[in-house]
Amino acid sequence: VQLQASGGGLVQAGGSLRLSCAASGRIFSSYRVGWFRQAPGKEREFVASIIWSGGTTYYADSVKGRFTISRDNAKNTVTLQMNSLKPEDTAVYYCAADKSGSYYYPARADRYDYWGQGTLVTVFS
Repeated sequence: VQLQASGGGLVQAGGSLRLSCAASGRIFSSYRVGWFRQAPGKEREFVASIIWSGGTTYYADSVKGRFTISRDNAKNTVTLQMNSLKPEDTAVYYCAADKSGSYYYPARADRYDYWGQGTLVTVFS
């Protein structure tokens, strides 16, 4: 499975961006997918995840109520809609896929087998 993240850019605080993660491989629809981010000088952190059916999602407390993760298995894509962006959301955002499709430990990066290359989001005030 190969993942391609896109949609990053420069946005003013309070604005919105929509990130997409496009995947190759027909079995992608059975994978759990997560978004992580890494700000300069900081460790990578969990943002959101969604299981294969789209029925269960998890969010970091820092983005809950502002970000929404969704997926379209027919198109092999997962989307992260980011609203009410803050300067502290500035980071490189990565999508990742967990082939086990597990419900457990969604925030653990080591549970994910495949990673995209990242897309930069910069929020200015």
